[in-house]
Amino acid sequence: MSTRLACVVFDAVEPRSVARFWAELLGWEVLVDRPGGVDVAASDPDGLDVALTFLPARRSKSAKNRIHLDLSSRSLDHQRVQVDRALSLGARRLDIGQGAVPWAVLADPEGNEFCVLEPREHYVDTGAVAAIVVDTENPLRLAEFWSTAAGWPVTHDSARYAGIRSATGQGPWLEFLRTPEAQGECRRLHLDLIAFPTDDPAEEAARLRAAGAVPMNPDTPPANAPALVLADPETNEFCLLRAASG
Repeated sequence: MSTRLACVVFDAVEPRSVARFWAELLGWEVLVDRPGGVDVAASDPDGLDVALTFLPARRSKSAKNRIHLDLSSRSLDHQRVQVDRALSLGARRLDIGQGAVPWAVLADPEGNEFCVLEPREHYVDTGAVAAIVVDTENPLRLAEFWSTAAGWPVTHDSARYAGIRSATGQGPWLEFLRTPEAQGECRRLHLDLIAFPTDDPAEEAARLRAAGAVPMNPDTPPANAPALVLADPETNEFCLLRAASG
């Protein structure tokens, strides 16, 4: 039994606009454009890139997000091209106190932070998104929980950060960065897990609760509900989606 990481979800006042920004920046495609949200993913059906989903939000972003994306680059020239492209599409440079660093810190059109990294061997085969980064007070604790949730092994652990990645060695990393103020940050982004079609979502939910997840639904949802809302050990909400039948 297991679940897999399906997508990173953005709450956005203008979901279509932000989805177009990310699709053009990453070279991905808008796969689904529906009244309730927009899905963006890489065009390669065999790739293991995690999709992006954009859902309607009532209020504008007002604080730093607890989750952000790190984008990869192949060379310093490519990094500059990526930054220039982001700015031309509506991003802006951002100062979050990072000081003089080799990566560029930017915000998308609705203020969601992201980084364009300098070339790093660590991310040479990740695709456009190098890492999904989660601010945390305890990197190893959260890495171990999400390792159980996503089925990805913990591959590195230090005092400052921990990371997990698919055992196939493909797709982005999921990394946990020690940030003392993490609990007070904004939660405009969250992760969605999906159960495999052959697994029982109720059993998967019980497995996640045993690993430290906390149910967020006020009442027990019906058996056919499309998603169950949970929170990880540091109260980051996520959804457990039901796999499509057939």
